[in-house]
Amino acid sequence: MEPLSAEVWVIDHDCGHVLLVRHRWRGWVPPGGKVEPGETPREAAARELREEAGISAELLPVPAAVSVRSYRSDWTPTLGLAYAALADRTLPLSGESGQPAAWVPLEHDWESVFPEDRDRIRRHARRLAEARTGIR
Repeated sequence: MEPLSAEVWVIDHDCGHVLLVRHRWRGWVPPGGKVEPGETPREAAARELREEAGISAELLPVPAAVSVRSYRSDWTPTLGLAYAALADRTLPLSGESGQPAAWVPLEHDWESVFPEDRDRIRRHARRLAEARTGIR
């Protein structure tokens, strides 16, 4: 199936911050990208996290979200899978040149061409926090 993309919503253990990458023209977005031939979406998400933020994290077993997006007007819409992971915010980040990675407080708004992602990621982080504490 093409085109297919995968990204990771990396949340810190306190469920208060998300790891984002400053893309050249998309703004602040979760680490992610194209699923390469022979690669599963889960493998692609983990690879993109390593490439774009310089860290590894265990992806949670169930995808967090699915989307269909047109990244450019002249491209075919892309099916995307978003996975979630919990990670330590003290891990050193080392992203790709010109695309820094940073931990962003979830209560802050971040500039992105996908503003709907802010609320989707926040809701998912709340669900993770509730599951960890057993409080609803």
